[in-house]
Amino acid sequence: MAQPARPPAGYPSQNGAGQQPYSNGPVQNQLMHSSDGQGYSPSVPGSYSHQTPAKVPPHQSSGQYHYSGSQNVSQLNNYQGPGQTLNRPPVAPFSGSPVQQTGPVPQVLLPALQNSAAISSAGSFPPGASPPVLSNWQYSQTPVSQPVGSQTSHLARVTGTGSAQPPSSLSGNTNPPGSYQYAASPGGPPLQNSYMKPGSAPPPVTQPLTPLHPPARPPLGPPPVGGPPLIRPSTLIAGPPSTQSLLNSAANQEGDATSAASDGSVVQNSYDAIEGGGLMATPHPSPAPPNLKMNRSVGYSYPTLPPGYQNTSPPGAPGMQASALQYPDGSKHFHQPALGTNHLTASMGSLSLQQEGLRPVNLLQERNILPMTLLKAPVPNLHEDIQKLNCNPELFRCTLTNIPQTQALLNKAKLPLGLLLHPFKDLSQLPVVTSSTIVRCRSCRTYINPFVSFLDQRRWKCNLCYRVNDVPEEFMYNPVTRVYGEPHKRPEVQNATIEFMAPSEYMLRPPQPPVYLFVFDVSHNAVETGYLNTVCQTLLDNLDLLPGNTRTKIGFITFDSTIHFYSLQEGLSQPQMLIVSDIEDVFIPMPENLLVNLNENKELIQDLLRTLPQMFTKSLETQSALGPALQAAFKLMSPTGGRISVFQTQLPSVGMGALKSREEPNQRATAKDIHLTPSTDFYKKLALDCSGQQVAVDLFLLSGQYSDLASLGCISRYSAGSVYYYQSYHHKHNPVQVEKLQKELKRYLTRKIGFEAVMRIRCTKGLSIHTFHGNFFVRSTDLLSLPNVNPDAGYAVQMSVEESLTDMQVVSFQSALLYTSSKGERRIRVHTMCLPVVTTLSDVYLGADVQAITGLLANMAVDRSVSATLSDARDALVNAVIDSLSAYRSSVLSIQQPGLMAPHSLRLFPLYVLALLKQKAFQTGTNARLDERIFTMCQVKNQPLVYLMLMTHPSLYRVDNLTDEGALNVNDRTIPQPPILQLSVEKLSRDGAYLMDAGSVMFLWIGKNCGQSFISQVLGVPNHGSIPQNMTHLPELETAESIRTIAFISWLREQRPFFPILYIIKDDSPLKSSFLQNMIEDRTESALSYYEFLLHIQQQVNK
Repeated sequence: MAQPARPPAGYPSQNGAGQQPYSNGPVQNQLMHSSDGQGYSPSVPGSYSHQTPAKVPPHQSSGQYHYSGSQNVSQLNNYQGPGQTLNRPPVAPFSGSPVQQTGPVPQVLLPALQNSAAISSAGSFPPGASPPVLSNWQYSQTPVSQPVGSQTSHLARVTGTGSAQPPSSLSGNTNPPGSYQYAASPGGPPLQNSYMKPGSAPPPVTQPLTPLHPPARPPLGPPPVGGPPLIRPSTLIAGPPSTQSLLNSAANQEGDATSAASDGSVVQNSYDAIEGGGLMATPHPSPAPPNLKMNRSVGYSYPTLPPGYQNTSPPGAPGMQASALQYPDGSKHFHQPALGTNHLTASMGSLSLQQEGLRPVNLLQERNILPMTLLKAPVPNLHEDIQKLNCNPELFRCTLTNIPQTQALLNKAKLPLGLLLHPFKDLSQLPVVTSSTIVRCRSCRTYINPFVSFLDQRRWKCNLCYRVNDVPEEFMYNPVTRVYGEPHKRPEVQNATIEFMAPSEYMLRPPQPPVYLFVFDVSHNAVETGYLNTVCQTLLDNLDLLPGNTRTKIGFITFDSTIHFYSLQEGLSQPQMLIVSDIEDVFIPMPENLLVNLNENKELIQDLLRTLPQMFTKSLETQSALGPALQAAFKLMSPTGGRISVFQTQLPSVGMGALKSREEPNQRATAKDIHLTPSTDFYKKLALDCSGQQVAVDLFLLSGQYSDLASLGCISRYSAGSVYYYQSYHHKHNPVQVEKLQKELKRYLTRKIGFEAVMRIRCTKGLSIHTFHGNFFVRSTDLLSLPNVNPDAGYAVQMSVEESLTDMQVVSFQSALLYTSSKGERRIRVHTMCLPVVTTLSDVYLGADVQAITGLLANMAVDRSVSATLSDARDALVNAVIDSLSAYRSSVLSIQQPGLMAPHSLRLFPLYVLALLKQKAFQTGTNARLDERIFTMCQVKNQPLVYLMLMTHPSLYRVDNLTDEGALNVNDRTIPQPPILQLSVEKLSRDGAYLMDAGSVMFLWIGKNCGQSFISQVLGVPNHGSIPQNMTHLPELETAESIRTIAFISWLREQRPFFPILYIIKDDSPLKSSFLQNMIEDRTESALSYYEFLLHIQQQVNK
């Protein structure tokens, strides 16, 4: 069997694409044989036998899901596993004892057993209710009910808000205590391998144990006396405490997740328990370290920690010095001075930027406010030693980099407080820790991180709940420096982003194998589009690059009005088709050989992929039984979990989940856009069942007709899948879509993937999270269930200040993602971010991150569109600008000036909101098809911020005069860096050529008088008139201009996980209207110009 090219050795393993299959033999067996106390048989499940019964969901009681509105919901286990014989098992889909719930979800935390899976969708008010005044987005308050959009969780501040669970490792428990392995891991396939270099070798694979670490932080001496404080001093603003304190529930909401064994030990039976949501006891308690007898004094060499690490004393004990506490462990206590203005270092990393951030900008006069390079995230105003350890803003950023001390102050600023995450992003450097001890706070279960404070060598104080914890003995040794007694220099305390290989206590079952099931629409309409040729050929080309190992399984289902299964049993000369025509009561026709081992059955699989496109060419069957096909796929996948990839080309018309057309072309954007909501809850219910069995569904919709994506999209949304939409896909009539599907499908098939994942976000006590945005299901109030997690998915959360953050100088946020890699390792990826607390309104505005604010508002607006109306969402977006600029004018500006004044940090806020109003998700007018609008809304909810901003506010470059001045050098290629221009026709010259990068599409506009040399040397045609009407590719010519232009466009494409088509257009091109639609600053038929919008905002602010 041909193996993929071997990548270079010397990298630790990340579960990306392109890695050669290798046996998970001995090491895995050692881990699996270890006694894990969870009732697994000690033998390794070499193959997840398909005869095993479907696994029990994490909470026995969590089969019942509650959601807003009156709906019947089925239990997770209503689907039985596949039967052992060809007789149909008696299955009644969606039978069982459903729970009915009417009206909005009550704002009471139910006991965990009832509410372990309660879901409420995020938004502002229930359908049918009269909305409150739109100017209030209710940033601080838990929505009265939640729109179907994002799950909301009302967190009472429990002593352990929980976090995502640690990933587990094949080598987790195989090392003796005190033995550690470290490796820097490339985070999976670099994006550029996805599209631009089809022939390149697969990305590097991890060889365990390559010590590749960022240098340890140099010891920091005691801080010099005198000098400005850690963060800008500010006066305290008096104000009422939090306007709405969110349910002060007593201790342990998630305590019911564990059950006591007969011997009194705790047996974990849910993800919540193993991840340690609110458990006071640690899953693997570390005994108090014995007093060591050493020849040298351990303590005296321990340096004083920089300010910000010290004296984060719990509220109620302000100024208490660590040395005042007596601990009988015999170790030396170090005096750490109380944090005060006289004891802080003089280094203020971003002080020079601070005053610029406060400078008022008159938006009506200063027209050229758009930066000429891509806008970067603001740098938090922290001591430089802390800031250099902070999390990369591409992974984790907050809408406010200065956190208001009270909810009253946050309310006054009229800005939303929230986090935007890209937790599984491909990373070129990722420290991976293999150790028998994962150090976590015994109270709130926070992972040790760079922002904890060490009281001495034996004790550390949690930066989220302030509990003092013992340092385990094994943690005293630093394997990087090979020094004993320096726990503060270990990689876990030097890196804000780190990955742990998790031991067996982080598993509910042995890690699942990678299982991929492909479900193809083969109706007449589907065959006509020709998509099967492209998909099957791309799959054939990338079979060896599917992330996985020797246990990888694959299967195929096709459907029209009936469902076709394919037996790939060893020994068959060709695949065998089994047809199930009873779509009202779907069953699995045989117990085995429908999902088979990829490596052992590769020839049969390749045979099937070669013949599938031709098998249905003469089909006249026009019906589509998508619902029953998904039910069949779910039954097939339930025993193991995995990924279902479904390809659909039309509205489902027969069986469960059949839909009717709801689009009326002349009423695409009327005041009551009722069709943004699903027309049935079938797909949502099925998605929740999938989620309970660790199955995610990814939907590829290739359709020229209305297909009700609002309903179909639920199958991906609630199962943590993704939606791809190829409008009017046709292999002949729309060939550019073929290339787009090829490139994006290759990325989809080969990118890294995490299975059976859960994620938890924790924050310093006093802050609370109340609403989540993204594709997932919320389990047990704050645990996000992600049956699959991929590197291209983003998430957002809304927060409030539940208790005043008095006596705190900084707060921290931590996300932890526990997942199973495609190699069968259980891993935990942890990101931690630290931000300063401020007491004045001017400081809150100073730290505003305008892009993060725009991204969070876009997520909230999608929810408002679904729960209320599109016009409500648009009004609320405009009011967000009016309210914040009004508050700034009335409370911060000392001298009232004419014009529209904004703080420098928010100077682009009106522009970005206007861009949102003109985006397909929120625009008015009848240009956008309903499915197109819904797809854009799906992207808003699921795209990482960097891509969302590009789709909202495109970048415009002039490219007919590219030079090497200021160019980047990337992999021996010179990449020109032209300045970014404002999105207005007045910036265009007929003498030039302009590239507009709108994220998922690019336009190259050629002016009528564009220079002859550019046209011939880049486009390869003699003159402007010869440019073809439908040109979508630049020829590769041996000219300096051509090389520069192609290098620039290729570089832009490489930085994203989707493939933007390039349209080359002239003044008479049909696509010119799409190009002009993206000119945000100009007036369109249904939207104001930027200047008119500013005048409208000014009029409202000055009222």
